[in-house]
Amino acid sequence: MSHATLEFWFDFGSNYSYLSAMRIEALAREKNVEIIWKPFLLGVVFKALGWETSPFVLQKLKGDYAWRDMQRLCEKYGLPWRQPTTFPRTALLPMRVALIGADQGWVAPFVRRMMTMNFADDRDIDNLEAVTEALTELSLDAPAILALALTDTNKLRLRRQTEQAQARGLFGAPNFISGDELFWGNDRLEDALAWAAASSH
Repeated sequence: MSHATLEFWFDFGSNYSYLSAMRIEALAREKNVEIIWKPFLLGVVFKALGWETSPFVLQKLKGDYAWRDMQRLCEKYGLPWRQPTTFPRTALLPMRVALIGADQGWVAPFVRRMMTMNFADDRDIDNLEAVTEALTELSLDAPAILALALTDTNKLRLRRQTEQAQARGLFGAPNFISGDELFWGNDRLEDALAWAAASSH
């Protein structure tokens, strides 16, 4: 029997990625599935599709619906929620740091903290102050991690990971991939975990 894994492709600017990021670890533990965290730049994907920004901004009706949907879902899941005054927020620095976190094993609590800053505290997160605060709260060496995150090698890794997302047909976020099976959207998280658990037997 092989070990069950599930790739979690997310962007810090994605509101539905927030819902999944806050829930995925606990749900994965129940199913005995290991999560592989995959930050990627959704804005790059959107631009390749011909969109200058999120469809929730481009289509007002869809945006209005999404914000009401977020209120309902955060109430359902017991998550804090404040509609961001800036959307979608750029988060290039947190994404680069998340790559390091995925290597070093602290990505999950880091992602939850940055997501909370964005979607519960309505804070700008694409700056040294916010990222340093999150890393320090996790008792991590913020200066060393930031130095590593800002190397050309790591910047290139994020670009490559985004290209990989495009090559695998990702068109939004969050996404969950088990083998060749793609699940898109927060409402498919449980299905994706069940699939990953079943396919490992």
